[in-house]
Amino acid sequence: MDAISGLLGGFAALANPETLLYMIGGFLIGTFFGAVPGLTSVLAIALLLPLTYSLDVTTALVACASIFMAGMCSGSITATTINIPGAPSSMMTALEGYPMQQRGEGAKALGHAALGSMIGGSLGALLLMVMAPLAADVALLIRTPGKFSLIAFALIVIIISQRGSITKGMIATLFGVMIATIGIDVVQPLARFTFGTGVLVQGIDMMPLIIGTFAISELLVQADSRSTRTVDPSMIKAAKVRRRDFIPPLSEVREIGALRYLKSAVIGYAVGILPGAGGSMAAFVSYAESMRSSKHPERYGKGNPEGIAAAECANNSMCGGAFVPMLTFGIPGDPTTAIVLGVLVINGLQPGPQFMTQQLDLIAPMFASLFVSALILIPLTLYLLGPYFLKIVSIRRDVLYSSIAIVALVGSYVATYSTFQMALALVFGVLAYYLRKQKYPTVCLLLGFVLGPSLEEYCRRALSINDGNPLIFFTSPDSLFFIALTVVFFYFMVIRKPKDNGLGTRPA
Repeated sequence: MDAISGLLGGFAALANPETLLYMIGGFLIGTFFGAVPGLTSVLAIALLLPLTYSLDVTTALVACASIFMAGMCSGSITATTINIPGAPSSMMTALEGYPMQQRGEGAKALGHAALGSMIGGSLGALLLMVMAPLAADVALLIRTPGKFSLIAFALIVIIISQRGSITKGMIATLFGVMIATIGIDVVQPLARFTFGTGVLVQGIDMMPLIIGTFAISELLVQADSRSTRTVDPSMIKAAKVRRRDFIPPLSEVREIGALRYLKSAVIGYAVGILPGAGGSMAAFVSYAESMRSSKHPERYGKGNPEGIAAAECANNSMCGGAFVPMLTFGIPGDPTTAIVLGVLVINGLQPGPQFMTQQLDLIAPMFASLFVSALILIPLTLYLLGPYFLKIVSIRRDVLYSSIAIVALVGSYVATYSTFQMALALVFGVLAYYLRKQKYPTVCLLLGFVLGPSLEEYCRRALSINDGNPLIFFTSPDSLFFIALTVVFFYFMVIRKPKDNGLGTRPA
């Protein structure tokens, strides 16, 4: 009863005008940062971190939670409209949303993304409030070998999903892993692959790679086009967008099914609990599972609302799960919760096993902010501002993409405060452009870079605790579970594969 009353008190705290204002303001800030390529919710909270010194801890956590939820869902805006994911977690949304945009169904694609985000975010917040203690116990059961097998499972599924170009997917993934090895060793404090250059000791930052792979390469791809608009102007004129167009048709929602929404939300929450997994892994695992279980897998990659719903539902549900290891163990589930951990530490609070029971009055408003942001603010923002989101496609190509280039490069510099890293964004952009010209999937490159360090770290740690014997991966129950899961996915996606859905011929 104390827990229930504490959680209800969290919702009551949002009735405070000042707290409510910070939640709404945080959501709008997160929407902007999440939608603009190169700017993320991580950067938004990091830039606003100094303000937390002058704010009440509850108000600061409420604002952080709303920024987190908004940044996660708003990445689908530019992923759908101009094929540049505003956030890494929206990579899979771009595969389905942009083809719908090209067909003149951009409003409907954003509606499905918002609906999936609303359902996933709400369920993730509810699961956080109800199942956090149990989920923390389950996450504690996954030891080092299991974490390695989980990441290996994610990378293998990423590769085999590139139907028709599995070899190219493998090469791109390995290339991403190789780039991630530059800099300080993940286990020992030794520099490697720096080629005697001091600026490479710090390694390659994620932000320049994301900006180069998606924003800069997209600029170069669009430069090849003779059109002056991002889509066919006649399509824009023919499809006059009304606010009701953002409401997904009930027939399509029924076809997606309540089970798919629920399954995607559970996948996202479960992935979020695992430290370091993040929204990208949640979206991809959910997307792959949705494609595997779909009655029409051949439609994926060509503008299928099922894929949008699965990806967006999972990456927003991940928000709730990511708070579990941070609040229970002090281990951030993703970069955003790492900054939220800093907010707690700044205010003299130390997360631990008893934190959620002893300090529930402080963090319950944050839980409530996650829930309200997902259930109310996501659909409300799309309904009020959705038509303006789609107007981005009517801007002249030279104006739009030159502006994106400036903002992306400035965002790259702000994220690292390094002109070298900003220059790397240009280098990776040119590299990704040529990879895309040769039909190499850049999604694989990015996810290989993101997951590579954790894969290496857990592999080496697991081997070190077993005197270098690799059998530990086959004798550990949690590792065996993920190995079996990998075999299941490989069987259904490669050996017993459905008809080609075009993913292998249309790299991101």
